[in-house]
Amino acid sequence: MPGTAIKPSWDKLFATASGQDGLFTTEQAAEAGYYHQLLKRYVEFGRVRRVRRGIYRLVHYPAGEHEELAEIWLWSKQAGVFSHETALSLYELSDVLPKRVHLTVPADWRRRRLKVPRGVVLHHATVRADERSWFGAVPVTEPGRTLLDCAMTHLSPELLAQAFQQARSRGLVSPDGLAEISQAAGLREVPG
Repeated sequence: MPGTAIKPSWDKLFATASGQDGLFTTEQAAEAGYYHQLLKRYVEFGRVRRVRRGIYRLVHYPAGEHEELAEIWLWSKQAGVFSHETALSLYELSDVLPKRVHLTVPADWRRRRLKVPRGVVLHHATVRADERSWFGAVPVTEPGRTLLDCAMTHLSPELLAQAFQQARSRGLVSPDGLAEISQAAGLREVPG
């Protein structure tokens, strides 16, 4: 029936937030029956906390190890995929310590005027479903795509060699796959 409000369901909101390190968006809250006014009251009563515009956190939900990534992913309307040095770090494929979070968003986002969160670097490209995996609550480029992205953006030769060597020794990318990545990136030989 049009115009009928959904009855608030804390269980539904909790289930959504649980899969996102305790975070949820205003749209997800509305899907669980928590519209603007009710959500505002929950903030006032201390049950939820506003993290950034349109993103909230369940106050009593345990902190997640990569909660800041879940927040950035929700900011991207769940369209982004963590990539480049951020993905290398998540996979522990080198000693890289990224100073900023790398997120690949759809190529057509180039035309959007966005206020990018501080410390986030956006890359614009298509990431196919077979090039994604999940790291906890967030999507991340799979190891082969991660190595290609890093090689294409000229990660230092030492870190790139270390990443290739670790991917090979841990069986994350086959030797043939590493050769294809090297060729696609225009490298003379397979690093590492």
